[in-house]
Amino acid sequence: MRVNGWHGIAGIFISMLLPFLLLYPVYRIGGLGAGDVKLFVMTGAFLPGKRVLYVLACAFIVGAVFSLAKLVSEGNFKERIHYFYSYLLDVVLSGKWKLYGENEIQDYENYKRNKIHFALPICISVMLGMGGLF
Repeated sequence: MRVNGWHGIAGIFISMLLPFLLLYPVYRIGGLGAGDVKLFVMTGAFLPGKRVLYVLACAFIVGAVFSLAKLVSEGNFKERIHYFYSYLLDVVLSGKWKLYGENEIQDYENYKRNKIHFALPICISVMLGMGGLF
């Protein structure tokens, strides 16, 4: 495969488009912020498509570990699982997607407390990939 010229540009475009297409629905329901999606898209500018998918999967695994640690440290694991279950049930029964955490936005401190910053899991994932894990 040529890495110069139009073939290289097309490869970069595809590597950037892939995370955007995969993560846009997650962004639309409030699961990720726009900055997180942009960070994944820019990762695609520097890594081939297959590696971007590995970085994406690894970032979600690292993010899950961070989220679990936060849930345990905050002591609200049951409450958050119940909220998530209620959200899924509402989406299934209504047949319409809605913004996750929509009910909590009025209580901004609680809303903010239940979020993690995803840039660190993305960074750790990229470093693990560059270090040879995948």
